[in-house]
Amino acid sequence: MGAARCAGRAGRRQVLRAGHQRFRRSVTAAVLTLTTLLGYGPQPSPAAPAQGVPPRIRSGGPPAIHWEPCPEDEKAQCGTMRVPADWSAPYGPSIELTLARRPAGDPSRRIGVLMVNPGGPGASAVNQALDTEYFGDEVERRFDIVGIDPRGVGRSAPILCAQDLVDAKPSPLAATEAEFGQLATYNRRLAADCESRSGPVFHHAGTGNVVRDMDAARIALGEERISFYGASYGSLIGQLYAEKYPDRLRALVLDSVMDHSADLAAFAGRTAESAQDSFDEFVTWCARDEQCALRGRDIRAIWATLTQRAEAGTLQDPYDPPALLSKWDLISAAFSAFYDPQWYSFAYYLKEAYEPAPAGRRAALDVDLTPHSFPAVMCRDWSLPVGGWTGYRALIDGLAARAPQMTASPLALTAVSGCDGWPDPPADPQRPIPAAKGPTLLVNARHDPATAYSWAANVARQLGPSARLLTYEGWGHVAYSHSDCVSGAADRYLIDLTLPAAGATCPPVEPVPYGVG
Repeated sequence: MGAARCAGRAGRRQVLRAGHQRFRRSVTAAVLTLTTLLGYGPQPSPAAPAQGVPPRIRSGGPPAIHWEPCPEDEKAQCGTMRVPADWSAPYGPSIELTLARRPAGDPSRRIGVLMVNPGGPGASAVNQALDTEYFGDEVERRFDIVGIDPRGVGRSAPILCAQDLVDAKPSPLAATEAEFGQLATYNRRLAADCESRSGPVFHHAGTGNVVRDMDAARIALGEERISFYGASYGSLIGQLYAEKYPDRLRALVLDSVMDHSADLAAFAGRTAESAQDSFDEFVTWCARDEQCALRGRDIRAIWATLTQRAEAGTLQDPYDPPALLSKWDLISAAFSAFYDPQWYSFAYYLKEAYEPAPAGRRAALDVDLTPHSFPAVMCRDWSLPVGGWTGYRALIDGLAARAPQMTASPLALTAVSGCDGWPDPPADPQRPIPAAKGPTLLVNARHDPATAYSWAANVARQLGPSARLLTYEGWGHVAYSHSDCVSGAADRYLIDLTLPAAGATCPPVEPVPYGVG
Protein backbone atom coordinates (compact mmCIF):
# COMPACT_ATOMS: atom_id res chain seq x y z
CA MET A 1 0.00 0.00 0.00
CA GLY A 2 2.73 2.52 0.98
CA ALA A 3 4.89 1.75 -2.08
CA ALA A 4 1.89 2.09 -4.40
CA ARG A 5 0.98 5.41 -2.81
CA CYS A 6 4.53 6.72 -3.33
CA ALA A 7 4.50 5.53 -6.94
CA GLY A 8 1.19 7.30 -7.44
CA ARG A 9 2.61 10.54 -6.08
CA ALA A 10 5.65 10.24 -8.34
CA GLY A 11 3.46 9.58 -11.37
CA ARG A 12 1.28 12.56 -10.57
CA ARG A 13 4.38 14.78 -10.23
CA GLN A 14 5.47 13.61 -13.70
CA VAL A 15 2.04 14.54 -15.07
CA LEU A 16 2.28 17.97 -13.45
CA ARG A 17 5.74 18.50 -14.94
CA ALA A 18 4.49 17.44 -18.39
CA GLY A 19 1.60 19.89 -18.16
CA HIS A 20 4.00 22.57 -16.95
CA GLN A 21 6.23 22.07 -20.00
CA ARG A 22 3.22 22.24 -22.32
CA PHE A 23 2.17 25.50 -20.71
CA ARG A 24 5.68 26.88 -21.16
CA ARG A 25 5.29 26.42 -24.92
CA SER A 26 1.78 27.87 -25.11
CA VAL A 27 2.47 30.90 -22.93
CA THR A 28 5.65 31.71 -24.86
CA ALA A 29 3.56 31.84 -28.03
CA ALA A 30 0.96 34.01 -26.31
CA VAL A 31 3.57 36.49 -25.12
CA LEU A 32 5.12 36.69 -28.60
CA THR A 33 1.80 37.59 -30.22
CA LEU A 34 -1.82 37.31 -29.15
CA THR A 35 -3.84 37.14 -32.36
CA THR A 36 -6.29 34.26 -32.17
CA LEU A 37 -9.19 33.31 -30.00
CA LEU A 38 -8.57 29.66 -30.66
CA GLY A 39 -5.44 28.14 -32.22
CA TYR A 40 -5.95 24.85 -34.01
CA GLY A 41 -2.70 23.20 -35.01
CA PRO A 42 0.30 24.44 -36.99
CA GLN A 43 -0.10 26.71 -39.97
CA PRO A 44 1.10 25.45 -43.37
CA SER A 45 3.99 26.98 -45.24
CA PRO A 46 2.91 30.18 -46.98
CA ALA A 47 2.08 30.05 -50.66
CA ALA A 48 2.23 32.79 -53.24
CA PRO A 49 -0.98 34.78 -53.77
CA ALA A 50 -3.15 33.43 -56.58
CA GLN A 51 -4.45 35.49 -59.50
CA GLY A 52 -6.80 35.04 -62.43
CA VAL A 53 -10.51 34.50 -62.97
CA PRO A 54 -12.09 31.50 -61.21
CA PRO A 55 -12.98 28.56 -63.48
CA ARG A 56 -16.65 28.59 -64.61
CA ILE A 57 -17.22 32.15 -63.33
CA ARG A 58 -17.07 33.35 -66.94
CA SER A 59 -19.94 31.02 -67.92
CA GLY A 60 -22.00 31.93 -64.87
CA GLY A 61 -21.53 28.63 -63.03
CA PRO A 62 -20.15 28.14 -59.52
CA PRO A 63 -16.47 27.50 -58.87
CA ALA A 64 -15.41 23.87 -59.08
CA ILE A 65 -13.56 21.96 -56.36
CA HIS A 66 -10.53 19.93 -57.40
CA TRP A 67 -10.10 17.01 -54.98
CA GLU A 68 -7.21 14.73 -54.13
CA PRO A 69 -6.32 12.59 -51.08
CA CYS A 70 -5.13 14.62 -48.10
CA PRO A 71 -1.45 14.12 -47.30
CA GLU A 72 -2.33 14.08 -43.58
CA ASP A 73 -5.07 11.44 -43.96
CA GLU A 74 -5.58 9.40 -47.12
CA LYS A 75 -9.18 8.65 -46.10
CA ALA A 76 -9.98 12.35 -46.31
CA GLN A 77 -10.10 14.53 -49.41
CA CYS A 78 -8.39 17.88 -49.75
CA GLY A 79 -9.55 20.29 -52.39
CA THR A 80 -9.00 23.72 -53.85
CA MET A 81 -11.42 26.14 -55.43
CA ARG A 82 -10.97 29.59 -56.91
CA VAL A 83 -13.29 32.43 -55.95
CA PRO A 84 -13.29 36.17 -56.61
CA ALA A 85 -11.08 38.16 -54.29
CA ASP A 86 -13.95 40.65 -54.25
CA TRP A 87 -17.37 39.09 -54.69
CA SER A 88 -18.73 42.43 -55.91
CA ALA A 89 -16.27 42.19 -58.83
CA PRO A 90 -16.52 38.54 -59.99
CA TYR A 91 -14.36 39.12 -63.09
CA GLY A 92 -11.53 40.71 -61.13
CA PRO A 93 -8.58 38.99 -59.43
CA SER A 94 -9.26 35.65 -57.78
CA ILE A 95 -7.84 33.71 -54.84
CA GLU A 96 -7.53 30.01 -54.13
CA LEU A 97 -9.27 28.48 -51.13
CA THR A 98 -8.33 25.14 -49.58
CA LEU A 99 -10.84 22.80 -47.96
CA ALA A 100 -10.93 19.29 -46.54
CA ARG A 101 -13.75 16.76 -46.51
CA ARG A 102 -13.89 13.69 -44.28
CA PRO A 103 -16.68 11.48 -45.65
CA ALA A 104 -19.37 10.11 -43.34
CA GLY A 105 -18.28 6.83 -41.75
CA ASP A 106 -21.66 5.20 -42.48
CA PRO A 107 -22.71 6.33 -45.99
CA SER A 108 -26.03 4.47 -45.75
CA ARG A 109 -27.10 6.72 -42.84
CA ARG A 110 -25.49 9.92 -44.07
CA ILE A 111 -27.41 13.09 -43.16
CA GLY A 112 -25.36 15.55 -45.20
CA VAL A 113 -22.50 18.02 -44.82
CA LEU A 114 -21.40 19.53 -41.53
CA MET A 115 -19.22 22.57 -42.21
CA VAL A 116 -16.97 23.56 -39.31
CA ASN A 117 -14.87 26.53 -38.26
CA PRO A 118 -12.78 26.71 -35.05
CA GLY A 119 -12.47 30.49 -34.82
CA GLY A 120 -9.60 32.91 -34.56
CA PRO A 121 -9.85 34.80 -36.80
CA GLY A 122 -6.82 32.88 -37.96
CA ALA A 123 -7.42 29.23 -37.06
CA SER A 124 -7.54 26.47 -39.67
CA ALA A 125 -10.87 24.83 -40.44
CA VAL A 126 -9.04 22.30 -42.61
CA ASN A 127 -7.15 21.13 -39.53
CA GLN A 128 -10.40 20.86 -37.59
CA ALA A 129 -12.06 18.81 -40.34
CA LEU A 130 -9.09 16.42 -40.30
CA ASP A 131 -9.26 16.01 -36.52
CA THR A 132 -10.87 12.60 -36.00
CA GLU A 133 -11.19 13.06 -32.23
CA TYR A 134 -13.09 16.34 -31.96
CA PHE A 135 -16.68 15.37 -32.76
CA GLY A 136 -18.65 12.46 -31.33
CA ASP A 137 -18.67 9.06 -33.04
CA GLU A 138 -22.25 9.36 -34.27
CA VAL A 139 -21.59 12.77 -35.83
CA GLU A 140 -18.54 11.28 -37.55
CA ARG A 141 -20.68 8.45 -38.93
CA ARG A 142 -23.59 10.60 -40.12
CA PHE A 143 -21.93 13.66 -41.67
CA ASP A 144 -19.34 14.56 -44.23
CA ILE A 145 -17.26 16.97 -42.14
CA VAL A 146 -16.00 19.84 -44.27
CA GLY A 147 -13.63 22.61 -43.24
CA ILE A 148 -12.68 25.57 -45.41
CA ASP A 149 -9.72 27.65 -44.35
CA PRO A 150 -11.25 31.15 -44.50
CA ARG A 151 -9.72 33.52 -47.02
CA GLY A 152 -6.51 35.00 -45.66
CA VAL A 153 -6.03 32.10 -43.25
CA GLY A 154 -3.97 28.92 -43.27
CA ARG A 155 -3.86 27.39 -46.73
CA SER A 156 -6.35 29.83 -48.30
CA ALA A 157 -4.35 32.72 -49.76
CA PRO A 158 -2.82 33.50 -46.35
CA ILE A 159 -2.22 37.08 -45.32
CA LEU A 160 1.51 37.23 -44.64
CA CYS A 161 3.48 39.83 -42.71
CA ALA A 162 7.07 40.29 -41.60
CA GLN A 163 7.61 38.37 -38.37
CA ASP A 164 9.79 41.03 -36.79
CA LEU A 165 7.19 43.70 -37.53
CA VAL A 166 4.37 41.61 -36.03
CA ASP A 167 6.51 41.05 -32.93
CA ALA A 168 7.21 44.79 -32.65
CA LYS A 169 3.61 45.77 -31.91
CA PRO A 170 3.49 48.44 -29.19
CA SER A 171 1.66 47.61 -25.98
CA PRO A 172 -2.03 48.52 -26.23
CA LEU A 173 -1.76 49.83 -22.64
CA ALA A 174 -0.70 53.27 -23.88
CA ALA A 175 0.12 55.54 -20.94
CA THR A 176 0.70 58.78 -22.87
CA GLU A 177 -0.65 60.50 -25.95
CA ALA A 178 2.66 59.85 -27.69
CA GLU A 179 2.38 56.11 -27.02
CA PHE A 180 -1.20 56.16 -28.29
CA GLY A 181 -0.02 57.85 -31.50
CA GLN A 182 2.54 55.10 -31.96
CA LEU A 183 -0.29 52.54 -32.21
CA ALA A 184 -1.83 54.12 -35.33
CA THR A 185 1.59 54.66 -36.88
CA TYR A 186 2.47 51.03 -36.29
CA ASN A 187 -0.88 49.81 -37.66
CA ARG A 188 -0.41 51.74 -40.91
CA ARG A 189 3.12 50.38 -41.26
CA LEU A 190 1.95 46.82 -40.57
CA ALA A 191 -0.92 47.12 -43.06
CA ALA A 192 1.44 48.32 -45.80
CA ASP A 193 3.80 45.43 -45.13
CA CYS A 194 1.07 42.78 -45.10
CA GLU A 195 -0.57 44.20 -48.24
CA SER A 196 2.71 44.07 -50.14
CA ARG A 197 3.14 40.37 -49.30
CA SER A 198 -0.42 39.07 -49.56
CA GLY A 199 -2.02 40.13 -52.81
CA PRO A 200 -5.70 40.94 -53.42
CA VAL A 201 -7.01 39.00 -50.43
CA PHE A 202 -5.70 41.65 -48.04
CA HIS A 203 -8.46 44.18 -48.70
CA HIS A 204 -11.25 41.57 -48.84
CA ALA A 205 -10.65 39.30 -45.83
CA GLY A 206 -13.81 40.19 -43.90
CA THR A 207 -16.39 37.67 -42.80
CA GLY A 208 -18.97 38.97 -45.28
CA ASN A 209 -16.82 37.54 -48.08
CA VAL A 210 -16.13 34.38 -46.09
CA VAL A 211 -19.84 33.50 -46.01
CA ARG A 212 -20.02 34.03 -49.79
CA ASP A 213 -17.13 31.57 -50.10
CA MET A 214 -19.00 29.11 -47.88
CA ASP A 215 -22.08 29.23 -50.03
CA ALA A 216 -20.03 28.79 -53.19
CA ALA A 217 -18.57 25.66 -51.59
CA ARG A 218 -22.06 24.44 -50.65
CA ILE A 219 -23.13 24.73 -54.29
CA ALA A 220 -19.95 23.04 -55.53
CA LEU A 221 -20.55 20.19 -53.06
CA GLY A 222 -24.03 19.70 -54.51
CA GLU A 223 -25.80 20.28 -51.19
CA GLU A 224 -29.19 22.00 -50.96
CA ARG A 225 -28.59 22.75 -47.26
CA ILE A 226 -25.72 22.37 -44.84
CA SER A 227 -25.28 22.10 -41.09
CA PHE A 228 -22.68 24.33 -39.46
CA TYR A 229 -20.65 24.24 -36.24
CA GLY A 230 -18.78 27.44 -35.47
CA ALA A 231 -16.68 27.97 -32.36
CA SER A 232 -15.55 31.34 -31.04
CA TYR A 233 -15.01 33.65 -34.04
CA GLY A 234 -16.52 30.84 -36.10
CA SER A 235 -19.80 31.66 -34.36
CA LEU A 236 -19.76 35.03 -36.15
CA ILE A 237 -19.35 33.22 -39.48
CA GLY A 238 -22.41 31.13 -38.57
CA GLN A 239 -24.46 34.18 -37.61
CA LEU A 240 -23.67 36.08 -40.81
CA TYR A 241 -24.30 32.99 -42.95
CA ALA A 242 -27.67 32.50 -41.27
CA GLU A 243 -28.50 36.15 -41.88
CA LYS A 244 -27.63 36.02 -45.59
CA TYR A 245 -28.65 32.45 -46.44
CA PRO A 246 -31.24 31.34 -43.84
CA ASP A 247 -32.91 28.80 -46.11
CA ARG A 248 -29.63 27.02 -46.80
CA LEU A 249 -29.04 25.96 -43.20
CA ARG A 250 -30.32 22.71 -41.76
CA ALA A 251 -28.74 23.14 -38.30
CA LEU A 252 -26.57 25.77 -36.65
CA VAL A 253 -24.41 25.38 -33.53
CA LEU A 254 -22.79 28.53 -32.14
CA ASP A 255 -20.20 27.64 -29.50
CA SER A 256 -18.66 30.44 -27.38
CA VAL A 257 -20.62 33.19 -28.99
CA MET A 258 -19.48 36.48 -30.49
CA ASP A 259 -22.06 39.27 -30.12
CA HIS A 260 -21.90 41.22 -33.37
CA SER A 261 -24.38 43.76 -32.05
CA ALA A 262 -21.96 44.92 -29.32
CA ASP A 263 -20.70 48.49 -29.57
CA LEU A 264 -17.27 49.54 -28.35
CA ALA A 265 -18.36 49.77 -24.71
CA ALA A 266 -19.97 46.33 -24.71
CA PHE A 267 -17.22 44.77 -26.82
CA ALA A 268 -14.42 45.95 -24.54
CA GLY A 269 -16.31 46.08 -21.25
CA ARG A 270 -17.96 42.67 -21.27
CA THR A 271 -14.76 40.94 -22.31
CA ALA A 272 -12.81 42.73 -19.57
CA GLU A 273 -15.33 41.47 -17.03
CA SER A 274 -15.00 37.93 -18.42
CA ALA A 275 -11.21 38.03 -18.22
CA GLN A 276 -11.41 39.30 -14.64
CA ASP A 277 -13.98 36.63 -13.77
CA SER A 278 -11.56 33.98 -15.03
CA PHE A 279 -8.81 35.43 -12.83
CA ASP A 280 -11.15 35.37 -9.83
CA GLU A 281 -12.08 31.75 -10.57
CA PHE A 282 -8.38 30.84 -10.70
CA VAL A 283 -7.83 32.40 -7.27
CA THR A 284 -10.84 30.53 -5.85
CA TRP A 285 -9.62 27.24 -7.33
CA CYS A 286 -6.13 27.70 -5.89
CA ALA A 287 -7.58 28.07 -2.41
CA ARG A 288 -9.33 24.70 -2.64
CA ASP A 289 -6.89 22.52 -4.63
CA GLU A 290 -3.99 21.07 -2.69
CA GLN A 291 -1.80 20.85 -5.80
CA CYS A 292 -1.92 24.56 -6.58
CA ALA A 293 1.66 25.80 -6.37
CA LEU A 294 0.47 29.01 -4.68
CA ARG A 295 -2.07 27.49 -2.31
CA GLY A 296 -2.26 29.42 0.95
CA ARG A 297 -0.60 32.51 -0.54
CA ASP A 298 -2.11 35.86 -1.45
CA ILE A 299 -2.27 35.57 -5.23
CA ARG A 300 -3.64 39.08 -5.72
CA ALA A 301 -0.71 40.51 -3.78
CA ILE A 302 1.74 38.40 -5.80
CA TRP A 303 0.06 39.62 -8.99
CA ALA A 304 0.31 43.23 -7.82
CA THR A 305 4.04 42.80 -7.19
CA LEU A 306 4.57 41.18 -10.60
CA THR A 307 2.62 43.99 -12.27
CA GLN A 308 4.76 46.60 -10.50
CA ARG A 309 7.95 44.86 -11.62
CA ALA A 310 6.63 44.64 -15.17
CA GLU A 311 5.77 48.35 -15.22
CA ALA A 312 9.23 49.14 -13.86
CA GLY A 313 10.87 47.01 -16.56
CA THR A 314 12.40 44.53 -14.12
CA LEU A 315 10.14 41.46 -14.43
CA GLN A 316 12.13 38.59 -15.91
CA ASP A 317 10.38 36.04 -18.11
CA PRO A 318 10.69 32.78 -16.14
CA TYR A 319 10.54 30.78 -19.38
CA ASP A 320 12.94 32.96 -21.36
CA PRO A 321 15.48 34.66 -19.06
CA PRO A 322 16.94 37.22 -19.19
CA ALA A 323 14.15 38.56 -21.43
CA LEU A 324 11.74 40.90 -19.64
CA LEU A 325 7.96 40.85 -19.46
CA SER A 326 5.79 43.92 -19.84
CA LYS A 327 2.48 44.31 -18.04
CA TRP A 328 0.76 43.46 -21.32
CA ASP A 329 2.84 40.27 -21.61
CA LEU A 330 1.80 39.25 -18.10
CA ILE A 331 -1.90 39.85 -18.77
CA SER A 332 -1.66 37.96 -22.08
CA ALA A 333 -0.04 34.98 -20.34
CA ALA A 334 -2.91 34.86 -17.85
CA PHE A 335 -5.49 35.14 -20.62
CA SER A 336 -3.85 32.26 -22.49
CA ALA A 337 -3.84 30.14 -19.32
CA PHE A 338 -7.57 30.60 -18.77
CA TYR A 339 -8.59 29.06 -22.11
CA ASP A 340 -8.36 25.39 -21.08
CA PRO A 341 -7.96 26.45 -18.25
CA GLN A 342 -4.34 25.59 -17.42
CA TRP A 343 -4.59 26.55 -13.77
CA TYR A 344 -1.97 24.14 -12.43
CA SER A 345 0.69 25.34 -14.85
CA PHE A 346 -0.24 29.00 -14.52
CA ALA A 347 0.26 28.80 -10.75
CA TYR A 348 3.79 27.50 -11.36
CA TYR A 349 4.35 30.26 -13.91
CA LEU A 350 3.43 32.97 -11.40
CA LYS A 351 5.51 31.31 -8.68
CA GLU A 352 8.58 31.14 -10.90
CA ALA A 353 8.11 34.73 -12.06
CA TYR A 354 7.75 35.87 -8.43
CA GLU A 355 10.73 33.81 -7.25
CA PRO A 356 12.95 33.62 -10.34
CA ALA A 357 15.58 30.91 -10.71
CA PRO A 358 18.47 30.74 -13.23
CA ALA A 359 17.50 29.14 -16.52
CA GLY A 360 18.77 28.80 -20.06
CA ARG A 361 17.67 31.21 -22.73
CA ARG A 362 15.25 30.04 -25.40
CA ALA A 363 16.70 29.91 -28.87
CA ALA A 364 15.43 32.63 -31.19
CA LEU A 365 12.92 31.64 -33.84
CA ASP A 366 14.33 31.86 -37.36
CA VAL A 367 11.17 32.96 -39.17
CA ASP A 368 10.91 35.75 -41.73
CA LEU A 369 7.19 35.73 -42.54
CA THR A 370 4.21 34.77 -40.44
CA PRO A 371 0.48 34.32 -41.16
CA HIS A 372 -1.29 37.27 -39.55
CA SER A 373 -4.90 37.72 -40.66
CA PHE A 374 -6.28 39.04 -37.36
CA PRO A 375 -6.37 42.81 -38.02
CA ALA A 376 -7.37 42.47 -41.67
CA VAL A 377 -10.44 40.50 -40.58
CA MET A 378 -11.32 42.24 -37.32
CA CYS A 379 -11.04 45.75 -38.76
CA ARG A 380 -13.48 44.89 -41.55
CA ASP A 381 -15.96 43.19 -39.21
CA TRP A 382 -16.02 45.71 -36.35
CA SER A 383 -16.33 49.47 -35.98
CA LEU A 384 -14.40 50.38 -32.81
CA PRO A 385 -13.74 54.14 -32.82
CA VAL A 386 -12.09 55.37 -29.63
CA GLY A 387 -12.29 59.14 -30.07
CA GLY A 388 -8.58 59.89 -30.01
CA TRP A 389 -6.24 59.80 -27.03
CA THR A 390 -8.77 61.21 -24.58
CA GLY A 391 -11.34 58.56 -25.45
CA TYR A 392 -8.77 55.76 -25.44
CA ARG A 393 -7.40 56.75 -22.02
CA ALA A 394 -10.94 56.91 -20.65
CA LEU A 395 -11.65 53.48 -22.13
CA ILE A 396 -8.61 51.87 -20.49
CA ASP A 397 -9.33 53.55 -17.15
CA GLY A 398 -12.91 52.30 -17.27
CA LEU A 399 -11.81 48.77 -18.13
CA ALA A 400 -9.26 48.76 -15.30
CA ALA A 401 -12.00 49.67 -12.85
CA ARG A 402 -14.06 46.69 -14.03
CA ALA A 403 -11.08 44.30 -14.17
CA PRO A 404 -8.60 45.33 -11.45
CA GLN A 405 -6.17 42.44 -12.05
CA MET A 406 -6.63 41.89 -15.80
CA THR A 407 -7.14 45.59 -16.77
CA ALA A 408 -8.76 44.52 -20.06
CA SER A 409 -9.39 41.54 -22.25
CA PRO A 410 -6.26 41.07 -24.39
CA LEU A 411 -8.50 39.94 -27.24
CA ALA A 412 -10.68 43.04 -27.20
CA LEU A 413 -7.94 45.59 -26.57
CA THR A 414 -5.76 44.01 -29.28
CA ALA A 415 -8.65 44.54 -31.70
CA VAL A 416 -9.45 48.08 -30.55
CA SER A 417 -5.83 49.24 -30.60
CA GLY A 418 -5.05 47.31 -33.78
CA CYS A 419 -7.80 48.95 -35.82
CA ASP A 420 -6.85 52.54 -34.99
CA GLY A 421 -5.33 53.91 -38.19
CA TRP A 422 -6.05 50.72 -40.19
CA PRO A 423 -6.52 51.70 -43.86
CA ASP A 424 -9.66 49.69 -44.67
CA PRO A 425 -13.02 50.83 -43.24
CA PRO A 426 -15.37 48.24 -41.74
CA ALA A 427 -17.30 46.40 -44.46
CA ASP A 428 -19.64 44.46 -42.15
CA PRO A 429 -19.78 46.41 -38.87
CA GLN A 430 -21.98 45.59 -35.89
CA ARG A 431 -25.74 45.64 -36.29
CA PRO A 432 -28.83 44.12 -34.65
CA ILE A 433 -28.94 40.35 -35.04
CA PRO A 434 -32.03 39.19 -36.97
CA ALA A 435 -34.32 36.51 -35.57
CA ALA A 436 -33.40 32.95 -36.44
CA LYS A 437 -35.55 31.24 -39.06
CA GLY A 438 -34.75 27.74 -37.84
CA PRO A 439 -33.74 25.93 -34.64
CA THR A 440 -30.38 27.23 -33.45
CA LEU A 441 -28.26 25.95 -30.57
CA LEU A 442 -25.95 28.29 -28.65
CA VAL A 443 -23.55 26.98 -26.01
CA ASN A 444 -21.26 28.99 -23.74
CA ALA A 445 -19.29 28.49 -20.56
CA ARG A 446 -20.42 30.59 -17.63
CA HIS A 447 -16.74 31.46 -17.00
CA ASP A 448 -15.43 31.86 -20.55
CA PRO A 449 -12.41 34.23 -20.53
CA ALA A 450 -12.82 35.36 -24.15
CA THR A 451 -16.44 35.30 -25.31
CA ALA A 452 -18.51 36.70 -22.46
CA TYR A 453 -21.46 34.63 -21.27
CA SER A 454 -23.53 37.82 -21.44
CA TRP A 455 -22.77 37.93 -25.17
CA ALA A 456 -24.30 34.51 -25.69
CA ALA A 457 -27.37 35.46 -23.65
CA ASN A 458 -27.82 38.65 -25.68
CA VAL A 459 -27.45 36.86 -29.02
CA ALA A 460 -29.94 34.20 -27.91
CA ARG A 461 -32.47 36.92 -27.02
CA GLN A 462 -32.08 38.55 -30.42
CA LEU A 463 -32.33 35.26 -32.30
CA GLY A 464 -35.70 34.72 -30.62
CA PRO A 465 -37.77 31.64 -29.78
CA SER A 466 -36.12 29.42 -32.40
CA ALA A 467 -32.83 29.66 -30.52
CA ARG A 468 -31.81 27.88 -27.33
CA LEU A 469 -28.86 28.66 -25.04
CA LEU A 470 -27.22 25.74 -23.24
CA THR A 471 -25.08 26.96 -20.33
CA TYR A 472 -21.92 25.12 -19.30
CA GLU A 473 -21.46 26.09 -15.66
CA GLY A 474 -17.70 25.60 -15.84
CA TRP A 475 -14.58 27.31 -17.13
CA GLY A 476 -12.59 27.77 -20.32
CA HIS A 477 -13.19 28.63 -23.94
CA VAL A 478 -15.14 26.48 -26.45
CA ALA A 479 -17.63 24.55 -24.35
CA TYR A 480 -17.97 21.54 -26.69
CA SER A 481 -14.40 20.48 -25.95
CA HIS A 482 -14.75 20.85 -22.16
CA SER A 483 -17.91 18.95 -21.31
CA ASP A 484 -19.37 15.61 -22.39
CA CYS A 485 -22.75 17.01 -21.41
CA VAL A 486 -22.36 19.91 -23.84
CA SER A 487 -20.93 17.84 -26.68
CA GLY A 488 -23.65 15.21 -26.20
CA ALA A 489 -26.40 17.82 -26.41
CA ALA A 490 -24.80 19.42 -29.49
CA ASP A 491 -24.41 16.02 -31.18
CA ARG A 492 -28.07 15.14 -30.54
CA TYR A 493 -29.18 18.43 -32.00
CA LEU A 494 -27.00 18.04 -35.09
CA ILE A 495 -28.32 14.53 -35.72
CA ASP A 496 -32.06 14.85 -35.00
CA LEU A 497 -32.56 18.64 -34.54
CA THR A 498 -33.72 18.21 -30.93
CA LEU A 499 -32.88 21.27 -28.84
CA PRO A 500 -32.22 21.10 -25.09
CA ALA A 501 -34.94 22.30 -22.75
CA ALA A 502 -35.16 26.04 -22.14
CA GLY A 503 -32.73 27.05 -19.39
CA ALA A 504 -30.79 23.78 -19.63
CA THR A 505 -27.36 23.68 -18.01
CA CYS A 506 -24.38 21.33 -17.89
CA PRO A 507 -22.41 20.88 -14.64
CA PRO A 508 -18.82 22.12 -14.36
CA VAL A 509 -15.92 19.74 -14.93
CA GLU A 510 -13.00 20.41 -12.58
CA PRO A 511 -9.73 21.01 -14.47
CA VAL A 512 -7.03 18.39 -14.00
CA PRO A 513 -3.32 18.40 -14.88
CA TYR A 514 -2.56 17.25 -18.42
CA GLY A 515 -2.56 13.48 -18.67
CA VAL A 516 -4.93 12.91 -15.73
CA GLY A 517 -8.56 11.98 -16.17
